[in-house]
Amino acid sequence: MFEFQQYLGFLLFLTVLTIGFWLMIFLITAIIPYWVFGGMREFLKERKANKEKEQ
Repeated sequence: MFEFQQYLGFLLFLTVLTIGFWLMIFLITAIIPYWVFGGMREFLKERKANKEKEQ
């Protein structure tokens, strides 16, 4: 059977795996779309400002 030390190592492994999984889900659903759409918005604002500047 497992010794107590191996059991703690397994629990630590599961904890790190679970934290990594939820962090990945959070990044994919919240941070990356925010970054992409914010970058597109800034790009479109700059392009619009350049067009107005040329006219």
